[in-house]
Amino acid sequence: MHLMYTLDPNGKRIYTLKKLTTVGAITKSAHPARFSPDDKYSRHRVTLKKRYGLLLSQQEERKY
Repeated sequence: MHLMYTLDPNGKRIYTLKKLTTVGAITKSAHPARFSPDDKYSRHRVTLKKRYGLLLSQQEERKY
C-alpha cells in the first residue's frame, strides 16, 4: 500500500490508500520520484530545462 492523494475543490490534498476515489478519479502518488546517483541523463534534462526556461529559478514567482 502506498499513500495516495486527490485534490478537493479548494486545492487541498485528501490522502488515501486507494488507487481510485469513490467518484472514479485516479489518485496520485504522495511520494517523490526515485533518485539515482547513477542517472546517465540528468545532465541532458537540466540542459533542456535551461534551454526552454522550465527551471524553477527561471519561472515567475507564483502568488497564492
